[in-house]
Amino acid sequence: MANTAAALHILVKHKEQAEDIIKQLKKGAKFQTLAKRHSTCPSGKRGGDLGEFKRGQMVAQFDKVCFSGETLVPHLVKTKFGWHVVKVLYRT
Repeated sequence: MANTAAALHILVKHKEQAEDIIKQLKKGAKFQTLAKRHSTCPSGKRGGDLGEFKRGQMVAQFDKVCFSGETLVPHLVKTKFGWHVVKVLYRT
C-alpha cells in the first residue's frame, strides 16, 4: 500500500469548467498550462504541482483519488474548496 503520492491539480469553482478542462487535456492540452491559466489555488503558478504528500494529508475526497485512482489520467474531484482536476503522477 502506497504511503506517499505526487500529483498535479487545477482548482476551479464550477463543475462545468472542470469538465471542460478535462476535455482540453484529452485533446492534448498541457496540464501545467491550463493550471496556470485557470487554477484558483496558489499551486496554479507552479503548473498545479502539489509535490509529494503523505496519505491523510489532503482532504478525504482528494486523498482517495490520489491513493486509489488511476495514475497519469485526469480525475474530477469535488471538495469543500471546489472542483479539482487531479492528475496523480506516482505513488510510493
